[in-house]
Order: sequence, then structure tokens, then C-alpha cells
Amino acid sequence: MQRRSWRGLLVSLAVAAAAVITARLMGWCGSSAGFRLFIPEELSRYRGGPGDPGLYLALLGRVYDVSSGRRHYEPGAHYSGFAGRDASRAFVTGDYSEAGLVDDVADLSFSEMLTLQNWLSFYEKNYVFVGRVIGRFYGEDGLPTPELTRVEAAMAKGLEADKQAQREKQKFPPCNAEWSAAKGSRLWCSQKSGGVSRDWIGVPRKLYKPGSKEPRCVCVRTTGPPSDQTLDKPIHRNRGDLDDPSLGEYPGCPPLAATCSFPL
Repeated sequence: MQRRSWRGLLVSLAVAAAAVITARLMGWCGSSAGFRLFIPEELSRYRGGPGDPGLYLALLGRVYDVSSGRRHYEPGAHYSGFAGRDASRAFVTGDYSEAGLVDDVADLSFSEMLTLQNWLSFYEKNYVFVGRVIGRFYGEDGLPTPELTRVEAAMAKGLEADKQAQREKQKFPPCNAEWSAAKGSRLWCSQKSGGVSRDWIGVPRKLYKPGSKEPRCVCVRTTGPPSDQTLDKPIHRNRGDLDDPSLGEYPGCPPLAATCSFPL
């Protein structure tokens, strides 16, 4: 009986693995069966002009029929440069010149890759997927290239970086800030400063980040345990996150003041 259980488990794992592989082979990010393969020259005919067979664009090698958004992509429209080609790079850079309307995204940052993923989700949701472009992201067999695999990995890192940034924003919400020629500058914290709703106010502190030239103002919780305290260390100094080593006080501002003013 035990041997049969193990055998059943192995079979289940094999079936699951096959399903994952099949899903990958059928497409990337929700594609469907029966897709068409385009060469770039063929795709270039789909610009939505008189006599053109359709209005298509490609993003990361995936081709979408954008006829339902014709007013955005047809000849003369603001985004007409995207039609009939893969201009993945321009979705991030905003460079709509011929030199910028290309599919080379190799040097984009993780956050920029995440922007591409958001655009991909937009087209998957709003337009019809019709095929793939043979070239940088898909081979002649229609399967993903190593370049697409690298892009996928960069997107995953971008997603993780975004999650980390959101966690940090919850821990250290940005300060409110104002400046006037008459009164100088003022930094202060509230229960909604930085767009983060919470049950504490906090005090302004400088947050130093590796690689950043200047610190930024954040609101820091002043009571309770540190945010990163583990359950196996229940004892704390009831100072919230004030002792975080990446923080610094503002000179001339009382340490526990919710508002720091710096007259001219």
C-alpha cells in the first residue's frame, strides 16, 4: 500500500510537471492555442492603413489585434508608431522615434521590466492575442528564446523589488512637506502622510538608502517593538523603529516632534 502511495504521488507530480511545461509551450502569460507565427516583414503590413490586412502590434514578441482601439493606433494617431512592429522598448522609454521603436530591452532596469509586464497584462486583458513574432523573443518553432527567459527573470526581480518597496513604505511612510519664501520649509507626519493610512503618526527622520545621493524624509513609529522584531525576542525598548541604523535625526528638530520647521 505504501509503495502504491509513493507511485501515485510520483504520477501526480509527473502530471503536474507536464501541465506546467504544456502551459509554457502553449504560450506565455495566458496565450491560447492556434496562434500564428509572423516574420517582422509580414507584421509590418498590419498598420491599419487602406488596403492593410489589419491593425496589429507586438509586445515582447506577442502579437495583438488592436483594431478595437483603432483611434489610438491607426496612421496619424498618437501611437501609430507601435503598429505593425514590436516596439517593446518604447513602452517604457516613451521614445517614439524610429531609433526608439525597437524590441531591444536588454538594458532596462528591473522596475522598467515590471512596467513592461504591466503593459503586457493590459494588452492581454483588452485586446486579442493572435500570434508571435519570430526573432528576439520567439524562435522559428514558436518557442521562447533565451532572451525571453531572461526578460521573465528580470520581471520577477522587478516584482520582488516592488513588493520590497511597498513593505518599506508601510514601515517608513513619506513625510508631508511644504516650503514657502516667507516661512521656509516644514516637514510633518500624520496618520495618512505618504498616502499610507495607519493608526500611528510618527516623527520625521532622514532615511539613508545605499546608492542614493540624498536621504529622504520618512515618518517613523516611536512606540512598540521594531517592525522587524522576531517572535523569539519579545523584549524591546518600546521605541518602535527609532533605532533603525538607516535613520538620522533632523538637526534643530526635537527628537519626538511630529513636525519639524526650518525657517529661512
